Amino acid sequence: MQIVTLEPNQFDSFARNHKYCNYYQTSNYGKTMAENGYNIHYLGIKDDAKNLIGASLIIYKEIFMNQKIAYAPRGILFDYTDQEKVQELSKKLKQILGKQGFLILRMDPYIPATIRNSSGKPINMNNEINNIMKNIKEAGFNYKGQNKYFENELPRYEAIKILNEENNALFKNLTKRTRHKINRAIGCGITIFNDKEKRTDKLYEFCKTKTTLPQKYINDLVKNYQTSNIYYAVLNTDSFVVEAKKRYENELDKNDFLAKKIQNKQTDNNTIKKRDLNAKMESDKLINTYKNDLVLATKLLKEYPKGLIIGAALTIEYNQASYLIIDGFEQKYSYLNCNYLLKWYIINETKKKGLKYFNMNAIVGNFKSNNPYKNLNEMKLGFNIIPTEYIGEFDLILNNFTYTMYKSFSKDKNYKLNKMNTNKKN
Repeated sequence: MQIVTLEPNQFDSFARNHKYCNYYQTSNYGKTMAENGYNIHYLGIKDDAKNLIGASLIIYKEIFMNQKIAYAPRGILFDYTDQEKVQELSKKLKQILGKQGFLILRMDPYIPATIRNSSGKPINMNNEINNIMKNIKEAGFNYKGQNKYFENELPRYEAIKILNEENNALFKNLTKRTRHKINRAIGCGITIFNDKEKRTDKLYEFCKTKTTLPQKYINDLVKNYQTSNIYYAVLNTDSFVVEAKKRYENELDKNDFLAKKIQNKQTDNNTIKKRDLNAKMESDKLINTYKNDLVLATKLLKEYPKGLIIGAALTIEYNQASYLIIDGFEQKYSYLNCNYLLKWYIINETKKKGLKYFNMNAIVGNFKSNNPYKNLNEMKLGFNIIPTEYIGEFDLILNNFTYTMYKSFSKDKNYKLNKMNTNKKN
């Protein structure tokens, strides 16, 4: 086995055809990270016959006594089912990177471990995962554990939407709550458009309070990925007024009908059914909601007669998937649910392009009601996604002596190299 340096085009040619390919393992991502202060390297792995059998983008920085920490985001792309090859890979990496002043090589291969249901119960398991895990550990990689939140460089759980149905069936299979929110957004006059100019200012304005990602990183991603898309949610204020007035007046009529129905039963000494009382109480609440909508809609029409952008999302398309990178919205209009409509629109656009998956980014592995990220999970689960758990993160210690010193002196015992990936609220 031989470790070699690859040119970006050589790396891309191998990576795009690998079973664990993903948008992090591309020269586009490497270029983005290089433009944001990271050193990058395209590492190739050849067998004795000089065939390329593995590869990875690694990013690295100096962190301690001229020592560097390297990270292979969603890599290394390799066959981990072959025990001998994994052992040899570990040995070669220690020999070569250790001599070059690297302290640690971190990796989190894009290998699915389990598929779960909406309650978090495993419903399918990668039949190779136990063997793969055993081979990596026995080769000397330190496993960071089956953590459930955002302890790693990248999340262990993602929300994957499979686009294998017609649009009507896709919509029908969303939860009732999600369908209601999408319909409410449409009813309030919100429309989605794909910004062909790919302007990021508004996008970043909506997202900056929930992420540490700098705007430059977002700009560079958009620049380096031709398949990037920026979607904006626009509140058409004139439509908002029309729809708000219609909903308010319709609910007033419904409320009046229910009130008369209850009154007539009282007059005739008939039993008032509980469902009628519940319907009247629900209608009372809706009248108040729709009245507030009408007041707000009238105000916004005066202030923004041409409409108002209230939400945005960035996606990158790679291989057969569209990846949600980041999204956000104007918090004071959160009840208009533009974030739900944005995702539904992207699902439809992704399907139109013939792609097979929509990766909705991170969820967490705690599916209980006391989960601190409960809202994040519930929102994405409402789209009938497949919660997918990946194998996780490993560290290969390349210099034990210096690593022991680093752990003794460093205040940050869980140093994260990839500061570009700390978004937790997508």
